[in-house]
Amino acid sequence: MKTTLIIARHGNTFGPGDIVRRQGGKTDLPLVESGLLQGRQIGAYLKQIGVLPDVIYSSHLQRTIQTAEQAKQEMGLNLPVKPDANFNEIDYGPDENKPEEEVVARLGKDAIEAWDKHCTLPDGWNADPEQIKQDWQKFADKVTEEHAGKTVLVVSSNGVIRFAPDLLVEKKNAEGKEIEPKVSTGSISIFTHEDGVWSCDVWGIKPKDFLPAS
Repeated sequence: MKTTLIIARHGNTFGPGDIVRRQGGKTDLPLVESGLLQGRQIGAYLKQIGVLPDVIYSSHLQRTIQTAEQAKQEMGLNLPVKPDANFNEIDYGPDENKPEEEVVARLGKDAIEAWDKHCTLPDGWNADPEQIKQDWQKFADKVTEEHAGKTVLVVSSNGVIRFAPDLLVEKKNAEGKEIEPKVSTGSISIFTHEDGVWSCDVWGIKPKDFLPAS
């Protein structure tokens, strides 16, 4: 019996000309127009490949709820979006809602690169990587117990999603490529569970790259 877990990162919350800020769990911004479109593209892609969720979860932040709502409308589904606090973005401490260039100036490029590539938590950020990993495992166990044989969609944020690959025996996708933790806004990853083992079919792909040109 195969169980499918789709993990999507929310859409854009900044538009052209906006100052991009480090947006954590204490910053609850809505999607901009391009972000709403990314949500619809997630739905269109899942519909195109015939992988429609039976259950949808999000964080409590409006950017994830809006992304999930746009996706489900595009798929023509009448499902509730279930907020789960475990999917709320992490707290970036002194860098919360600060312009990205100020964050880099405080921490240094090496610290940001270590976070993006190795999930090494920078100084001052309020998060517990081990707890996030445990939360993913508990949720994965819930999925296989309560939704066995079904498809589950989760919409979360990058600080949380980057730890999902710890569900795997090896952090590689179906092509054997090493998984890089950072994923783009509006991207999706697809995990499957069979014979007691999770595997990653795709990681961090952008649905718009696979849809017909409009």
